[in-house]
Order: sequence, then C-alpha cells, then structure tokens
Amino acid sequence: MVLATPHAKLSCAVLSMSCLLLLGVLVQPTAAGECSVDAIYSFGDSIADTGNLLREGAAGFFANIGSYPYGQSLRKPTGRCSDGLLIVDYFAMGLNLPLVSPYLDKGADFSRGVNFAVAGATALDRVALLQSGVMAPPASVPLSSQLEWFKSYLNATCSSPEDCAKKLANALFLVGEIGGNDYNYAFFQGMRSVESMKAYVPQVINAIVDVTKELIELGATQIIIPGNFPIGCSPSYLSLFSVFGSNDHDERGCLKSYNSFAQYHNEQLQAAIEGLRKVNTDINIIYADYYGAFMHLLDHASILGFDGGSLLQACCGAGGSYNFNINLMCGAPGTSACANPARRVSWDGIHLTQQAYRAIALALLMQGFAQPADAVQEIWSC
Repeated sequence: MVLATPHAKLSCAVLSMSCLLLLGVLVQPTAAGECSVDAIYSFGDSIADTGNLLREGAAGFFANIGSYPYGQSLRKPTGRCSDGLLIVDYFAMGLNLPLVSPYLDKGADFSRGVNFAVAGATALDRVALLQSGVMAPPASVPLSSQLEWFKSYLNATCSSPEDCAKKLANALFLVGEIGGNDYNYAFFQGMRSVESMKAYVPQVINAIVDVTKELIELGATQIIIPGNFPIGCSPSYLSLFSVFGSNDHDERGCLKSYNSFAQYHNEQLQAAIEGLRKVNTDINIIYADYYGAFMHLLDHASILGFDGGSLLQACCGAGGSYNFNINLMCGAPGTSACANPARRVSWDGIHLTQQAYRAIALALLMQGFAQPADAVQEIWSC
C-alpha cells in the first residue's frame, strides 16, 4: 500500500518510532494487481466528489471549484473541493487502483469503479428537507439520486442480477461522508438550535441505512460508512457561531456544542451500523471515524508537518480570525490562498487540504480509526 502525494512530503518534527514506521510504509514499493479489491464505488458529498458537481454546474459555495486556486497542488482544477486529492483518492492509491472518475464524466473509464458523490449532496431528499424547513441548493443531488445513478450504471453494464452480484463481489463501497450538509444547511440558514437539531438526526441516519441496505441487496460485500467531522473545529462554524466571551471553546479552540452534536450523529450512526452487521453477518461493514482521525491530526499537527499556529484557519479566504467569509468564498475576488497549503489543515474554511486528507486517510487505514481493524487490514493488505 502506497499513499504518495504529488508535490508533497510528510515531515516529522520528532522522528518517533511511529513516525519512522509511517515513513517506511509511504516509501515501500508495491506491485500492482495484488489487492483483493478491484473497484471502488463512492457516494457522498464534497468530501468525496471528484468532479460531478463541476459537470452539473457549480454555483453558490462551490462556484469557483473549477478554477484556481482549487486544484493548485495537482496543477489543475478537477472539481475536487480542495487544493488537491481527497480521502477517496488515497483509498484508491492504497489499493493500486486508478483514481475514481465522476459518474458525469461520460468519457471516463469506469471499469475500476465510479464516483457518484456530488458536492452539496444531502442524505435526505429535497422534500424531506423542506418539511423540516431547510432549503437545499438547486443542484443538490441527494443520496437516493446517487443510488439511482448507480442502478442505471449497473443496468448498462450487467446482463442479470447474478452478473451484477459477481461484478460487485470484490468491490469496495464508500457510503459517505454524507449527512453533513443536511446539518450545514439548517445551521447556516439559522433554522435550528444545536439541541433541537438532535431530533433531525434519526431521519438522516435512516436515509444512510436505507441506501446501504439496497447496496447490499444489489451485491455489495465490503462497505465503508464514515462518520461526520468535528464541525466545531471548522473555520466556517467558528467564524459564524463563535460568541465573544462565551465558554463554548475547548482547549483546541473548537466549539464544544457543535462538536458534541457531530459526536451525537456519529454515535447514532455507529449504533445503526451495528444493527446492519447483526442481520448481514457475511458483509464487511466498516465504520470510518473521520471525527477521531481529524482530532488525531490536530493533536499531532507538528509531527505531521502542519503549522500549529493556523490549524483553525482556512488556507484560502478573505481574512479575519479564521480567514473565512461566507460571502467571499475561496476563489472569489478579494480572496487569496496561503503560500504553502501542505502546511495547512483547512483549505477553504469548509473543506480540507490535500495534505490533511492524506493524513486522515493514513490514520484510518493504519492507526485504528476505521473499525473493525481486521477488516480494514484485510482489504488493504497489498
């Protein structure tokens, strides 16, 4: 397994044994074709979108993802909401697979997988969101629509349900991260308090579970379901919801109330995953702890090569305490990008940098932040 990064290095301020081991893995050559997984099918939002929204027509928060400085670490914009690669890209690299092409790229080779994730996507359909008083952007493609895309793809490539099941037997499914935007839209629109939003969580969890059940029925046997990031550490939330003089900031400077909400979602999701495992004992269902992996990054930032003085500041923005302005998103006139994104955690105040996604991918695959660990090691034992 190799998780190399174009134009990026992992630097260790302290050459601890764990860091030396990590470096050893990063430079160890592997032979292609040794992995048991032969394809990746990805669903989710901007954390995993490799270009679908760009082809749909990016607008709003995402209006600038098709132009610099987005993609600058790859030397070209790709439609990824980052300066470069995403977690799903590092998953693919670790499996000796090509990067997963977006479904709407009709000229792409989908023989080794398809990415159905769309930036801005929600777990809930638009009607369900509206019933809760939440407005989703016009281009938002909910998880159920991504599932329909997947079914259309299967109909075009399989001759029968049995043929589909055989095709998917050695595939890896990434269901999420999803649900974050259901909460983001409600919070950013001022629709709900943190406490009242908890009543909204079961709907989101049920939507994720329902799609996972359908994927299993279609033939999925290896599934990763990520939890949500600690939103209280996001420059966007810190900029919008920090109150001067409040005691809501923890020792890292993150908002305790919003992180507590993210943990609540993750606890409910893990309980639902456990329920799925009990009735699908022959299916590998892995929980990816994005929350824990992100906190691990913050707590070991200097060892991992990040600038400890700007952990909660966006690399690309328009200034202010967190370098985030919801009316001046990265790429808009009046914004600029930091000199070295590889030293930053947050890219644009909502999404992370390539280097942060790489560190999180490594934590998930090698440091126990994805469970059960033996299933993770079995998948990436190449």
